[in-house]
Amino acid sequence: MAAKGPAPRQRSAAARARLLAAASELFYAEGVQSVGIDRVIEHARVAKATLYSAFGSKEGLVRAYLRARHAATAQRMSAELEARYATARERLVGVFEVQGLSFTDPGFRGCAFVGAKAEAPPGGAVDEVAGEYRAWLHGLFAGLAHEAGATDPKGLARQLVLVYDGAGISAWMDREPGADAAARTVAAALISAAIPDGAAADNSVADGSGRG
Repeated sequence: MAAKGPAPRQRSAAARARLLAAASELFYAEGVQSVGIDRVIEHARVAKATLYSAFGSKEGLVRAYLRARHAATAQRMSAELEARYATARERLVGVFEVQGLSFTDPGFRGCAFVGAKAEAPPGGAVDEVAGEYRAWLHGLFAGLAHEAGATDPKGLARQLVLVYDGAGISAWMDREPGADAAARTVAAALISAAIPDGAAADNSVADGSGRG
């Protein structure tokens, strides 16, 4: 008997993955609005009907692209912070070191959400998913700040988000892959001013998050 090829569901999943990979490459490098749907289809080597079946529209593909970027960023951040730093206070500064890992990538072009939002009209998929990403970023800093014992976790988070944004823009616009080092210096000063001495250690012991 002749060997069977992939099942229709597997072929559909593979085509969807190729479309998403092509969109991620082209949208990030050239811009969400600059890249037409035909370019993505050609790059992915699929039929146009496959795109509409998988994503419904270009807006659906843009939404999926940005959500995939968000998921990859959040996963990397979580894994690296867990592996590299023992306390919440260390992780607050460590966020900027993890951010800096992408600055040396040859294709680095800044934050995908900043680029997409700068191009897109308000009220669409980009606004929706960018809002989700920004909520995650503020929540990351606020959660770590609370765990570390900051007197005003949300206020410190707002300050650190500004530093995070600035580091990404500087690394891209100024071609400065070492921007994360400067960001860590600024972040450490803000954290020292916002967290009383000993607060991180006390919280770490109290909530059981400290590691020996």
